[in-house]
Amino acid sequence: VQLQASGGGLVQAGGSLRLSCAASGRTFSSYSMGWLRQAPGKEREFVARISRSGGSTYYADSVKGRFTISRDNAKNTVYLQMNSLKPEDTAVYYCAADRFDIVTNHSPYWGQGTQVTVSS
Repeated sequence: VQLQASGGGLVQAGGSLRLSCAASGRTFSSYSMGWLRQAPGKEREFVARISRSGGSTYYADSVKGRFTISRDNAKNTVYLQMNSLKPEDTAVYYCAADRFDIVTNHSPYWGQGTQVTVSS
């Protein structure tokens, strides 16, 4: 599966952005999908993931209550709605896909990353 992330940008603290990740192929619903991020000078970290059907979601504690992951299997797209953004959310955001029920740095399929910058 090939992934194309979009939707990043510059936003003030407290603002919102919605990231999208479009997948190629006809087997999108076979993959768990997730978002990870990498801030300058830091390791890439897990943000959120969603199950194949969209029925289960999981979040890092740092974004819980502010970010929402969703997917539209008819459109082969996964989304990350980010609200109440903080400067510490500044990072390159990557979408990833995995055939297992987990999405990590070791997942095999990645989008190219989209920059999110939150100004204070």
